[in-house]
Amino acid sequence: MFALMPVNIRLALRSLSRNRMRTLLTMLGMIIGVAAVLTMVALGTGARASVEGEVGSAGTKLVFVHAGNYTRGGESVGITAGTGAANTLTIADMTAIKNEVVGIKQISPALTTRTSISVGASKAFARIEGVAPSFAQTYSWDVRPGKVFADGASEAVIGRALADQLFGPGADPTGKTMLVRDASYQIVGVTSGDSEDHKDSVFIPYQKLQAALGKTSIDEIVIAAEKAGEASRIAEDVKQLLRKRHGMSGGQAKTYLSAQAGSGGTPDDFIVETQAAQALTKGLYTPAAAFALANLPKLDEVNLEEMADTLDHASDTMTALLASIAGVSLIVGGIGIMNIMLVSVTERTREIGLRIATGARSGDVAMQFLIEAVTLSVLGGVIGLFLGLASSWVIGKSLGWPVAVSAASMAMAMGISAAVGLIFGIYPARRASLLDPIDALRTE
Repeated sequence: MFALMPVNIRLALRSLSRNRMRTLLTMLGMIIGVAAVLTMVALGTGARASVEGEVGSAGTKLVFVHAGNYTRGGESVGITAGTGAANTLTIADMTAIKNEVVGIKQISPALTTRTSISVGASKAFARIEGVAPSFAQTYSWDVRPGKVFADGASEAVIGRALADQLFGPGADPTGKTMLVRDASYQIVGVTSGDSEDHKDSVFIPYQKLQAALGKTSIDEIVIAAEKAGEASRIAEDVKQLLRKRHGMSGGQAKTYLSAQAGSGGTPDDFIVETQAAQALTKGLYTPAAAFALANLPKLDEVNLEEMADTLDHASDTMTALLASIAGVSLIVGGIGIMNIMLVSVTERTREIGLRIATGARSGDVAMQFLIEAVTLSVLGGVIGLFLGLASSWVIGKSLGWPVAVSAASMAMAMGISAAVGLIFGIYPARRASLLDPIDALRTE
């Protein structure tokens, strides 16, 4: 029986091609069902990934390493004040952190200054940040229009609010030239990021700002963890590595802020903190900040758990919605296939009787009609697959939504198509195989 499978497939294709319009209309339910489900899966998966990235960049994945170490309150709360505004962070420190600390996704140096900038007759006093191109991925920038500057090039990315101030609301400043500290930079992109200070800042390659300021050190290292919940562990690993590289000696105190100051040994000449901790203690004086952080030692892990619960709930809701839509669409498509196969059995009754009379077994007849139903369903699934990929791309492009289509989802769509044809083709195939050859041959 299985040896005749290629022959049955050819017979099925020949039979379906006899009435192409009817075949196309029969496949329409399967085409629409597969296309709709694949489109929604693509948009849903892409949206979930986008939300994860946005939530992650909002505070649970970032670690900051600041040059110098000055803590408000100092000895009044038993905390050594540190070494003040030191200039000991270097690119070599950043390279060592990148190579030796596990779990880092992105890392960028940063220098900051405030100076006047000019674009033609327009002038402004703005924050200038020298960073690496990886800074954009660290903060999940959405650069529109334009792109991120190239490493070391005389190019700049400008914040949306500052661009509106200099060029007018909603204007496209890409390609324009601006002067920063008497140096000329071409604007190549606009970031719509709402992170603090980003919308009113100009970003240029850190090498250019180092040269303009006459510095070889950097002010800050910004780190993005691969996974939310890893920020605290990475911050501790970075702290230990920098103490070793900077020749710090002695143990560290157990409380958060005293550890930042290096109490119990040589004071640190840097500060390491997570963004979650930074947000929690913003505006607090040292005693209040120390109390808050002492009672929430794993703040990023708490945020991770809450984020995971929210995303899982949203994912479960989306999955249930997709399953219900898929079920209805595929059942409708399957009923259409079963209906047309029953019509085909009626139309070809005499042909079936002739085959059985010339030696074909009931199983051969059943296999022929079953393969015909599966072929019809799979062809509809293939067309629906390409239609779903095209529609998801068009919708994502027009609305600016992220789209993600995995090979597993495409394979699942094809598997479901074949299963629908198999399930809804069983009854017509069985009905054809049970026809009496004498009665079938008498049929006009």
